[in-house]
Amino acid sequence: MIKVLVPYDFSEQALNALNFTTELAEKIEGVHIEVVNVLEVPYVSSIGTMGGGEIMPEMENQVFFIQLMEKRKEQVADLKEKYKDKKFKFNVKLKLGNAFKSITESILEENPDVVVMGSKGSSGIEEVLIGSNTEKIVRTATCPVITVKSATDPSKFKKIVFASNFKEDEDEIARRMKNLQYLFDADLYFVVVNTPANFETTRDSIKRIGMFVKKYGFEGVKAEIYNSLSEESGIIEFAEDIDADLIAMATHGRTGFLHLITGSIAEDVVNHAKRPVWTLKVI
Repeated sequence: MIKVLVPYDFSEQALNALNFTTELAEKIEGVHIEVVNVLEVPYVSSIGTMGGGEIMPEMENQVFFIQLMEKRKEQVADLKEKYKDKKFKFNVKLKLGNAFKSITESILEENPDVVVMGSKGSSGIEEVLIGSNTEKIVRTATCPVITVKSATDPSKFKKIVFASNFKEDEDEIARRMKNLQYLFDADLYFVVVNTPANFETTRDSIKRIGMFVKKYGFEGVKAEIYNSLSEESGIIEFAEDIDADLIAMATHGRTGFLHLITGSIAEDVVNHAKRPVWTLKVI
């Protein structure tokens, strides 16, 4: 049984992710799709005259929230009805609370093999305002995450780009890349992005990719070296140049101050790539 967790808010982006998942589930046997919808409870802070404070829902927000809850229950029921007779197992859970926290809890509770999330993607100032939950899940999830930007047919996946420096042992990544290749019956492109700040010879890069391929027994892999001004732009540009169907890469899941300093190549790729991106946090 392959369990897939799909955070779902009934938006167009979430629908793209769900359709991607259900179409994939029709293609293979033994899939369990667990959909989680989160309703955030509206609260405001009220500070008392004695300095004490309490958190209370506003009355208008309470009424709106109750109406929204009833509507959401109907939507969930319709969703369950739509997929009840499919070949895969399908379930929907409705949660109250913070979206990121609730999705993270669901990942721990359900222990899925993969999370599939919709994402708008953005640039400039919008990048700060949009898609933060997807980026945080990519950074912290204990399982692989696939982000989907637009309507995507997984049955047409033929090219997967795996971007890495291939300098470290990546047993778990290698195992999962083999699973991806088998799942989609796709060609694998192993790419090292060469940048001015981190330059090395093509011979050294190709040699390292070859050692990785040999160590983990990959077959049907194309080794590529791509020159660009930055790693994230190089990954995206290479995927565009070969018209790849999926980008795969690892993220080290940095948080807090270190993340603010270094940023995350994986998050940048997730945010800016037009095609689906598969990520896995490694320690």
